Amino acid sequence: MPAGKSASAQAKAEAEGVPVPSGARAARKRQAILEAAHRVFLREGFTAGVDLLAAEAGVSKVTIYNHFGSKENLFKEVIGRTLDEALGASESLILDQLAESDDVRADLLAACRSWVAGLAAPDVLALRDVIAGERRRFPELGEVWQERGPARQHAALVRALGRLTERGVLRIADMELAVLQLSGLVLSPHLVYGSYGVEMSEGLAQRLVDGGVDMFLARYGV
Repeated sequence: MPAGKSASAQAKAEAEGVPVPSGARAARKRQAILEAAHRVFLREGFTAGVDLLAAEAGVSKVTIYNHFGSKENLFKEVIGRTLDEALGASESLILDQLAESDDVRADLLAACRSWVAGLAAPDVLALRDVIAGERRRFPELGEVWQERGPARQHAALVRALGRLTERGVLRIADMELAVLQLSGLVLSPHLVYGSYGVEMSEGLAQRLVDGGVDMFLARYGV
């Protein structure tokens, strides 16, 4: 994500008529706040106070409020930034390569490996656990995670797999079901392991993705 204002923060500020700090100096401060907030939220959870966030970032509380408006908005930006970084590579592979692939197995494997590597990274799993722990008090955090993570990735897969179906390479009648099945085969085991703090071996991780893709193609290939 760019170091400057995010699209969501900018849109929100414009809608509310609140000026968001701009310029190179403001961009550096914003980046410092986001990086500090990521560390603090992972370490302390969402209960971390704005005083602690400001101290970690080396800025004032007023600066945090000027940039984000509230701690909740700051956490939402941390979620979006984390998922942009985690899913950017796999989303590009899905949309730019898989849809027009001449070797569907190879390109689907590449996309799934990137997908799993992004979302199963320790910091991403840790952030997911923080959000899960706050889901009752702050359900909107889970909604942001869903929108910027699973829903976004699934939409990309629907587009790519739909194009492969149009081309006659795959045969998928229920696209929503097919995408969920693919996610269950290649990604879900990593999330389960990660939720309990168990590290999956590299060999098992690779076999899960390879086997999951083969099972998916055995079901939906022509």
